[in-house]
Amino acid sequence: MAKNYWIDNQDQEPLDTISSLLSEWSDPEDEEEEFRSDFFQGLSGRRKKAAFLLMAIWGIVITLHLVAWGTWIVIALTTLFTLQAFRLIFAQPDPIPEPLSEEDLKQAPSVSLLVAAKNEEAVISRLVTQLCNLDYPSEKYDLWIVDDHSTDQTPEILDRLSQQYPQLNVIHRPAGSQGGKSGALNGVFAKTQGDIIAVFDADAKVSPDLLKRVVPLFAQTEIGAVQVRKQIANEPLNFWTQGQAAEMALDSFFQQKRIAIGGIGELRGNGQFVRRTALISCGGWNEQTITDDLDLTMRLHLDNWKIGFLNHPAVQEEGVTTATALWHQRNRWAEGGYQRYLDYWRFIVNQPMGLGKKFDLISFILMQYLLPTAAIPDLMMIITRHRLPLLGPLTGLMLSLSFWGMFTGLRRIKNEENLGFLDIFRFAWETLRGTVYMMHWLIIMPCVTARMSVRPKRLKWVKTVHEGTPEEGCQA
Repeated sequence: MAKNYWIDNQDQEPLDTISSLLSEWSDPEDEEEEFRSDFFQGLSGRRKKAAFLLMAIWGIVITLHLVAWGTWIVIALTTLFTLQAFRLIFAQPDPIPEPLSEEDLKQAPSVSLLVAAKNEEAVISRLVTQLCNLDYPSEKYDLWIVDDHSTDQTPEILDRLSQQYPQLNVIHRPAGSQGGKSGALNGVFAKTQGDIIAVFDADAKVSPDLLKRVVPLFAQTEIGAVQVRKQIANEPLNFWTQGQAAEMALDSFFQQKRIAIGGIGELRGNGQFVRRTALISCGGWNEQTITDDLDLTMRLHLDNWKIGFLNHPAVQEEGVTTATALWHQRNRWAEGGYQRYLDYWRFIVNQPMGLGKKFDLISFILMQYLLPTAAIPDLMMIITRHRLPLLGPLTGLMLSLSFWGMFTGLRRIKNEENLGFLDIFRFAWETLRGTVYMMHWLIIMPCVTARMSVRPKRLKWVKTVHEGTPEEGCQA
């Protein structure tokens, strides 16, 4: 391993704000200051853009139904994205570097682990115990937990654990602190010294060798961040947790493949590692978004950093266990995903991200966000004009690629390459069940698009309730 491959941060600059970051990217001669402040940062700006996007989707779909050449446009798009699908299927991810050896650890970079916690008494003790016992030199990593005015026993548990673990640093935020999770992370960042900054959720479960396996990926100087694969810890519980496990397998498949073809790697919040200098150059975490990880993903790529992906070992987290909890969580994820495109569309167009990244973005915006919303006007035209679905070819491509990605992702996670008939049947059943589960996105995406068009989102700390296990509750 190359010596001192990380970037020295002795002359650290303070974090820039998202406001000044966007200002620097803007054209200095642009006189539409009101437009910039409204359309790039204000929640009202997002509402206007979401409304415009919704009207555009409906207008385009209805127009394609009415013109004679509409079908040919859809066929052309399907052909183009089919070629992209084949690129994804046959792409070979780069080999993962070997974990750090004992000799490598002597020259290893320092790592600061960050956790923003609010009312996490059920799981926080286990998390601290695991993160303070990693197989990494104790003098080269530290743990910072921000208690964001918890009203349960979280503050007392953390204060007690800080007496037990020297590398644990606890910060208590007062009531009324602004910025939610992003504000908590920005507030603690200035106190850290790590060359690499890692972020975990309070329900995370990690393996002791995680740092030894993540750090080598930063040997490539263009890597600004690395996302560790997420895994559902309570998968066997019910249909919803099993579906989330299949969804994570699908996500890991696309993450590796998109990166392999020069596309967009994405951060997923829990288990994300960011190079310190990359985080500073991007202005830290955006306190005006509800999904800080997706927002940071976009700004890293706009700043010409790459995001890597580690498939093994995974970071485990609790899956939500009811349809209601899933609905609320996925609505938040969907709205956050939309926000990054609404906030940064102009920079995506103008910044030199590279053709590969831009086409990858267009492909997944179409498949993940626009196509489910476009299915509503397509259905209405089918009913009123008694025609076949116009978007059928694109929908068929999306479902086929999703099925293949989920099947392959599940097989790779379980390291089963030579499959017998029963193995194929088992994975096919898990994939079919996961595909049925994924149908909830076809409802969520149109609903989120419509809601964003008429109602602004009030920014606040929104978290998933973590239940932990009975043993952890007793420890707390």
